Amino acid sequence: MSSTEDLEYPQVLIQYQNGFLISKILFTACELGVFDLLMESEGLLSSDTIAARLGTSVSGMERLLDACVGLKLLRVEMKNKEAFYSNAEISKLYLKKSSPKSQHHNLMYYSKTIYLCWHYLADAVREGKNQYEKAFGISSKDLFEALYRSEEEMLKFMSGLNSIWSICGRDVIAAFDLSPFHLIYDLGGCAGALAQECISLYPNSSVTIYDLPKVVQMAKKHFVSPEERRITFHEGDFFKDPIPQADLYILARILHDWGDEKCVQLLTKVQKACKPGGGVLLVETLLNEDKSGPLETQLYSMNMLVQTEGKERTPAEYSKLLEAAGFKETQFKKTGKLYDAILGRK
Repeated sequence: MSSTEDLEYPQVLIQYQNGFLISKILFTACELGVFDLLMESEGLLSSDTIAARLGTSVSGMERLLDACVGLKLLRVEMKNKEAFYSNAEISKLYLKKSSPKSQHHNLMYYSKTIYLCWHYLADAVREGKNQYEKAFGISSKDLFEALYRSEEEMLKFMSGLNSIWSICGRDVIAAFDLSPFHLIYDLGGCAGALAQECISLYPNSSVTIYDLPKVVQMAKKHFVSPEERRITFHEGDFFKDPIPQADLYILARILHDWGDEKCVQLLTKVQKACKPGGGVLLVETLLNEDKSGPLETQLYSMNMLVQTEGKERTPAEYSKLLEAAGFKETQFKKTGKLYDAILGRK
């Protein structure tokens, strides 16, 4: 299509303005349990049956189902002029709660938390700070008190992280050969999905999840089985408390929460604790050096603005942070998925 035709009918702008409508259709279908119900069913279900089982209006459910067909999340078959629905393959794999690769919890976090913060995006741009106080009526002086404002919210956030690592965790752990590192600390390891990937790929290594006490308690209760002996836990605040000596430290989706000064502060603590020849593995989504993309990373950087004190960065910017903290050698690996890997060596 030529640029003149674009101006006569701005299709791309129409797609952009409808973007949040698409998101809410997906979120709503997940929240109401559409994909789970269809997965549990032996065959196709009509909109009347789905509405009755999920306790919704027939007219509302019919429109929701048809929109999901348009988004290729559901399939539809006509029998005697009546529509019957089933899950598309992508929904079977990623949208039913029981799937090992389910993104349900991550989508619910987007719907219930991120979506509300983004209502104040213009204020975040004007003020240059996150919008938790406006979105939820709570102080955001302590970022993680805001993120973990209730046990339910904490479980949702931790489950969402595990959802992400179920589709790209192995790629970041396998980006570099980590076999020389036998003692690994996952700082902010949360629910333990990356720790489990580490011990799966590197059976001679042990991993300690270092996180806030209430996060560790939730991880033990809901995510990491007691039988997994090569995963241990360390309760504390790694900004305030000592960091034990180790061969390798993992910082996954940690530095993007913070400004440069606080990142260097943390990396310096890590570098001092690190054994000679050891290193730090950063797992983040990387901007192009000219910041022209990728679009997903640009969107995530805007999300950091409305939710945290940080931003997404380029490889050169992470290299500068590592160098300021005393790390001498830095390698980068793009995975082709949401998150990339940066390895700094002492």
